[in-house]
Amino acid sequence: MAKNITFKDMALPSFEAINPLKVEELMPVPNLGEEPPFEPPPDKWKEKYDLSLDWHSPIALPKPNAAEQERILKGFLKGLERLFNPQDNWTFLKILRLTTDYCMRCQTCSDACHVYIGSGEQEIYRPTFRAEILRRLYRRYFTSSGKFLRSLVGADLEANYHLAMRLVESAYRCNVCRRCAQVCPVGVDNALISREIRKVFTQELGIAPKELFTKGTRQHLLVGSSTGMQPGGFKESIEFIEDDMGERTGRKIHIPIDQKGADILLIHNAGEYLSWPENPGAFGVLFQMAGISYTLSSDLVGYDGVNYGLFCDDLELARIGLRHIQVAKKLGCKKIVVGECGHATKTLCVITDRVLPGDMATSEMPRESCLPLFWEIYKSGVLKFDPSRNNFPTTLHDSCNIARLMGIVMPQRKVTRAICPQFREMTPNGAHNYCCGGGSGFAIMNELNFPQWRKKVSERMKTKQILEAFKDCLDPSIQKYVIAACSNCKGAMRDLIAHYKLWDKYSITYGGLVELMVNAIVDLPPFMELEFFSPD
Repeated sequence: MAKNITFKDMALPSFEAINPLKVEELMPVPNLGEEPPFEPPPDKWKEKYDLSLDWHSPIALPKPNAAEQERILKGFLKGLERLFNPQDNWTFLKILRLTTDYCMRCQTCSDACHVYIGSGEQEIYRPTFRAEILRRLYRRYFTSSGKFLRSLVGADLEANYHLAMRLVESAYRCNVCRRCAQVCPVGVDNALISREIRKVFTQELGIAPKELFTKGTRQHLLVGSSTGMQPGGFKESIEFIEDDMGERTGRKIHIPIDQKGADILLIHNAGEYLSWPENPGAFGVLFQMAGISYTLSSDLVGYDGVNYGLFCDDLELARIGLRHIQVAKKLGCKKIVVGECGHATKTLCVITDRVLPGDMATSEMPRESCLPLFWEIYKSGVLKFDPSRNNFPTTLHDSCNIARLMGIVMPQRKVTRAICPQFREMTPNGAHNYCCGGGSGFAIMNELNFPQWRKKVSERMKTKQILEAFKDCLDPSIQKYVIAACSNCKGAMRDLIAHYKLWDKYSITYGGLVELMVNAIVDLPPFMELEFFSPD
């Protein structure tokens, strides 16, 4: 049963969790079987860290003393003021204002939120909950009516350290997939509120999940990749991939690096090189067989398309986006194509233009998703494909960033329908699809027990969708494949398939789209074995 948590409960001066979770409260998922309970955090974590929202945390902030609590509160209020200042937040202020000024509290967005529904409709995860707290605090401290009239104008919330920290923790219980904004009748974007709350804490206080900041954007800019991979390691990984692709295809596969004058700079999520090297390998095979003029870059930042600034920091977002464009210009490429990564695609193709000035923005360097290019290659007829190579049940998970937030819905479907005879859609799908549960960086956040929350709550709706898509063929003797043309989404698929034992129970595995294309190329031997793609 959902708990009736109020806004003022968020300010309770205690380090006890105000909303601990129980499995029996969560949304039921047919065919899931018995599910283990939530494991409470160890006492040593409770003693050391602030877990006061729901006994989980991706931030892992050590409990501060009184002076540190005061510093955090002051920094939060200073950041909140700057959030509404046109000189400080010209990038997203207009959307923020629209959201804070015009929300009608109709709760249409709540029925669209996979986290809120998956949690069993817990109030603290409702899309309007954190937005309303932010709205009341801004009115209370930074408007004349709020300072004097308080409860009469909805400005009755007093800020303290505990409210500020629970608020930012709640912002990290939102995948920022913006399904809520899609259904809002007046265009309010409560997901942006989550992102902007995160921004206050990152830019003003340096408080963020380490996977996004210290080991994310900071490491990306300093070392060259958020994975920690340096240029030498990147080149070695390409040599390994070339050898592997040669063994699989029986051909010499060359993946060009730093080739000046190539038409395309291809940028992958560098996590692919470490976790799923067959994906950039399949790109190399497909592009070589199709005669595509392209190159990778070994420049710092140029070989890693991720941009975790999208999730929590405008300045870091601009620095990385600028570097990507500079690398393409240096090589003399005509455009940038982003591999199978949703947030990298949206950041480079859409959001970067919000934060880059003048000719560094739109027209100087075209940027595209790889998915329309896949369809162009297929329909050109330059390669022949044999769909019988992929004659097993498949379904397609749409990356929110690519489908809902960029409108790229059909190219990946046209390719899939052409090469996968047993393709079936999830419901809903396309621009209306649910997030994988790993969006906005969740898939890589593994601090303390946050993975437990992610698997049981934010990935729950996607698990339900997958099981429903394959409900007519759950027999484990039939191998099934979830297409996730996004590195972050693949991380979530790996997570939920392993957690709920979907491979063991139902032979459900996952992978990219380009692997299926290469698997179907008539002139090559089969590329894939589904066991190879299982989470184990």
